[in-house]
Amino acid sequence: MLKGYTLPLSPEGEANIVPTPPWHYSGDVLAIEFWTDPQAAAACLPPGLKADQCADGHALGLFVDWQFTAQDDEFLDPAKYQYREFYVLVDAVWRDTPVAWCPYIYVDNDAAMGRGWIQGYPKKLASVFQTRSFAAASPAAAPIAAGTTFAGSMSVHGRRAAAGRVTLRKQVPELPAALLRPTVNRRYFPRLTAGQHDQPSVNELTMAVNDDFKFANCWVGEGKIALPKTAGEELDALAPMRVGSGYRFSMSCTIKDLKILDGLGS
Repeated sequence: MLKGYTLPLSPEGEANIVPTPPWHYSGDVLAIEFWTDPQAAAACLPPGLKADQCADGHALGLFVDWQFTAQDDEFLDPAKYQYREFYVLVDAVWRDTPVAWCPYIYVDNDAAMGRGWIQGYPKKLASVFQTRSFAAASPAAAPIAAGTTFAGSMSVHGRRAAAGRVTLRKQVPELPAALLRPTVNRRYFPRLTAGQHDQPSVNELTMAVNDDFKFANCWVGEGKIALPKTAGEELDALAPMRVGSGYRFSMSCTIKDLKILDGLGS
């Protein structure tokens, strides 16, 4: 009997790209708030969501340096279970609930991409980097302190598609409300059967469920972000018209569930 949570199923069940949940994550985050054209923000929303009229095109760009494990000390295989990602969250509303919609997300690891597709995150492979902080003092250490600048970048097929910076000014006790909105995604798997290409086998609006969420050492400061035009991408349609604060913090959570909001049909 073949075993595994995802393909490829195998006799021992070790070849699958994604292990069985629960999945545990820890990471360092750079988050930069910005305002895009409200019409561009509304244009990227799926059925079931509507534009947040109070947001005026408010969005977030996030770079994250992640470490992952499931139940078998996967974090001891860092080549497979460390990864970095960049994604955008756009303020939206589901019924009467303020939410964050993820139209675009990029990762540098196939296992992370597989987990994302299961959740509904539209992950694509890219090269993602961000400044790391180290305890030993050095001009390269990037201490978590007032005045330190952290940077992130993302490139797709060798073309720069996102760049951001956060200059720390002060530590804050709480995350901003925009970062606490529940994230909404769309699980979408098309059919290859002739005559049914426009009838996806899965098409549902989902809300992320993050258990045991924790954050630590949150700093706020000035943010900068650019989303340049890149061939084969549409991220630049959400390019910032103005930029707000930037944040750096560490976070952790566990994922073992999601909430189905709507079956969107074909």
